[in-house]
Amino acid sequence: MTRPISITLLAKAGPHLGRGLGALALAVLLALPLLHLLPAEHALHVSAYTLTLVGKILCYAVVALALDLVWGYAGLLSLGHGLFFALGGYAMGMYLMRQAAGDGLPAFMSFLAWSELPWYWYGTSSFLWCLALVVLAPGLLALAFGFFAFRSRIKGVYFSIMTQALTFAAMLLFFRNETGFGGNNGFTDFRTLLGFEITAPGTRAALFLCSLALLVGSLLLGWRLAHSKFGRVLTALRDAENRLMFCGYDPRGYKLFVWVLSAVLCGLAGALYVPQVGIINPSEMAPTQSIEAAIWVALGGRGTLLGALLGAGLVNGAKSWFTVAFPEYWLFFLGALFIVATLFLPKGVIGLLGKGDKS
Repeated sequence: MTRPISITLLAKAGPHLGRGLGALALAVLLALPLLHLLPAEHALHVSAYTLTLVGKILCYAVVALALDLVWGYAGLLSLGHGLFFALGGYAMGMYLMRQAAGDGLPAFMSFLAWSELPWYWYGTSSFLWCLALVVLAPGLLALAFGFFAFRSRIKGVYFSIMTQALTFAAMLLFFRNETGFGGNNGFTDFRTLLGFEITAPGTRAALFLCSLALLVGSLLLGWRLAHSKFGRVLTALRDAENRLMFCGYDPRGYKLFVWVLSAVLCGLAGALYVPQVGIINPSEMAPTQSIEAAIWVALGGRGTLLGALLGAGLVNGAKSWFTVAFPEYWLFFLGALFIVATLFLPKGVIGLLGKGDKS
């Protein structure tokens, strides 16, 4: 069956076109925070809304990349990565709430007539401790879950169901007021970050650049892993785990490492997401959030890293437009997008650029 000439031309020009588009995208992203610092009346000024929207998508792109590492390379479809993202966001939110409260209790605790901080809030007035929590909270949970799951050789659809159940249980827990995480409303009304006004243009620009740096760093790390012996073992594990075991490899350690690394990347993304968006609540743990992340990866191109970033950008860009223009049709569009990608783009959108081969 012959392919349309447009797709053939795209495939031939793929490598050069991909590099060119990547360099252009990076240049535009670097320019956005600088343009945001221009006076509001300037013709090239980028609004706070636009900068926040793109910064949010950058954080989502890190989640997509993290999921691609475990699904695209190790063959572990997680439907619970939203939990790790939210845990990182809550860890940063605890620091921001302490900053907003000063010497008193966070506002929601005062409203609930709490008299003192819970023990797990101690030390959260320290930015360094909260950074440690951003890594430790999702990392240790992933380590504990992964250790028992991989030791029991749980995989396939059973692994996906278990991750979805984990994030759903955590969401129900965080919805409760007595857990000390703000209940249904979560954390909001942030004011300062390291002494800087969180809504100040300079702070927004710095947070955006940190998100971009995390994305680029995560991409480079993922590329190094994928093109190393470790990455080849992961793909062998994905394609034929039993054969890999017969060759003398123990897949548990490989799975556990990439699983914990993926969770930590999600936690870091959540920590940068919260101060930019200004809120974190249990809805970020909803199973639908994690399912959407899987759609980003599937649409962009599973097992290609760049495809995961492309998918996150396309879907979230479309979501921002659809939820304003046609809010009632967004879920229908998302479902149709996933069906089209599954039927007609088995290698994802990135496959049209000649980068569809798995590493």
